[in-house]
Amino acid sequence: MKNKVCVITGGTDGIGKAAAYGLAVQGARLLVHGRDPYKGVRAVAELKTRSGNPDIEFLQADFSSLADVRRLAAVLMERAPRIDVLVNNAGGIFGKRTVSKDGQEMTFAVNHLAPFLLTHLLLDTLKSGGPSRIVTTSSHAHRGAKIPFDDLQATTRKYSPMRAYGSSKLANILFTRALAKRLQGTAVTATCLHPGFVRTSFGRDVEMSPVFKLIFGFAARFARTPEKGAETVIYLASSPEVEGASGGYYFDCKPAPPSAAAQDDGAAERLWQESERLVGIA
Repeated sequence: MKNKVCVITGGTDGIGKAAAYGLAVQGARLLVHGRDPYKGVRAVAELKTRSGNPDIEFLQADFSSLADVRRLAAVLMERAPRIDVLVNNAGGIFGKRTVSKDGQEMTFAVNHLAPFLLTHLLLDTLKSGGPSRIVTTSSHAHRGAKIPFDDLQATTRKYSPMRAYGSSKLANILFTRALAKRLQGTAVTATCLHPGFVRTSFGRDVEMSPVFKLIFGFAARFARTPEKGAETVIYLASSPEVEGASGGYYFDCKPAPPSAAAQDDGAAERLWQESERLVGIA
């Protein structure tokens, strides 16, 4: 990855930070995104020291704001006229229904609309320098989920954090499928992955029922390390084995079959059109 330019969203903690380190030691130039500027500066300083790679920069943006996503894209294009890898890793889970600064349900906004818009804004840069790769972190939580097209903002049903999260992770896979089709004939590929159940701070502040909290706490004892969870991210971002591979869903560095709902191209196209409308692009 020497002389390759990699953008990693949500790269200041957990899987994203572990992936950033894995790419940094391969010699990549890294542009690491995070929401918290203090945490970001500390994370980048640590990454530089641990990896011995000085070419790592922190960029701040709040993914609950489409204006901030647009600002981030503009800064990225200014700092990196060529981007070889875009890792859409930032995400969240929210215990109560809240809305983004643009009035969108927060889970859908942060986990899907923000990376959808950022990828769209960076596509010309990715195409101009090809071959380039777009890697999106999804989750096994997409299984059993569906895209509630009649209630994308979760206003009519009782809000469930896990249901909203599962739908957003399904959206990640459908986005990857639709994007891969649009990228045919270019030198840019799009893939997504399940990192496994990883022991991070993710979801720690989410309100859970006592039973679910007990189950979650027990399962966390057997969870993967962030480094293990990042292996497939690093693989899809850097391995020659997946050069030219596009549209797939991976787990443990191997193709894996997603749910039937995640293979619904009609739903993928409908989601794409709805997403364009919601982020305000033609």
